[in-house]
Amino acid sequence: MLVNCAAYQDGRKLADITFDQIPGYLAQEGCFVWVALSDATADDIDAVGAIFKLNDLALEDAMASHPRPKIEEYGDSLFVVMQLVEPGEDELNIGEVDVFVGRNYVVSVRNNSQAGFLGVRKRCEEEPHLLKMGPAFVLYALMDAVVERYFPILESLESEIESIESQIFSQSPSREIIERLYDLKLRLVTLRHSVVPLMEDNHKLFGGRVPTIVFSLQEYFRDVSDHLVRINAGIEVLRENIATAIQINLSLVTFEAGEVNKRLAAYAGIFAVATMFAGIWGMNFKAMPELEWEYGYPFAISVIAGSAGLLFWRFRKAGWL
Repeated sequence: MLVNCAAYQDGRKLADITFDQIPGYLAQEGCFVWVALSDATADDIDAVGAIFKLNDLALEDAMASHPRPKIEEYGDSLFVVMQLVEPGEDELNIGEVDVFVGRNYVVSVRNNSQAGFLGVRKRCEEEPHLLKMGPAFVLYALMDAVVERYFPILESLESEIESIESQIFSQSPSREIIERLYDLKLRLVTLRHSVVPLMEDNHKLFGGRVPTIVFSLQEYFRDVSDHLVRINAGIEVLRENIATAIQINLSLVTFEAGEVNKRLAAYAGIFAVATMFAGIWGMNFKAMPELEWEYGYPFAISVIAGSAGLLFWRFRKAGWL
């Protein structure tokens, strides 16, 4: 589906145009066309490829979903794949935006995402002194918008781990806490898979041998890289916190089990003494002492109760009860 198609020159919007008008504007000096598609079909991508003469390999990539972001150079053009991470009910929703960038065109294809880039277009149009840098600035603006959307996701995950950590010590350890921590870890891994590959490939756009089309905007792409590094550092810290929380929760479970075992062992020891005395006096021998004694029974009960009380006091003093 076509979201928007417009022509720009010297940093200012000339007009919203149709597909049939694109070749005429591409022929104008200093003019470039920005096309935005959403959930495009293979026919839509083929049509765009024919108009802008896009690389066949890049077109094939745009028609397939990608497990990881990437930046590839095809002659004097770039093909950029970025993942769009959006919060869902139980997990993170992963969308994708593919961007074709050439000397006089930008084509963005957004798939499986509800959040569009109309705000990015408005931002670019409000900064004509930057938009006059051409398609490279549009690519930067799109990348910056995608990366900025990672920060709220990371912050929500940080808030959730803080909430879980406060519950670990305020209530008894439970299976529910472990499940929440593991679910949080899976979402964090999903975010990391969107950030790290883009961070690694983004280095192609500044320093060293840089594609000509983005040469004048290296400091802007370096800024995007700084944001990605910050997000990745936050992800690593959060991963360590989750691992620590899981270990603490498991340790508390083990500690609780140890406390229960100590109580059971203490009570078992108390009843073992009582059982021992009862077993001795319960043996069926005719000549046993105290059998004919008037106070034999009260004496036996007193010994059993006294022994049990002494053991109870000792276990309580030792912290087992």
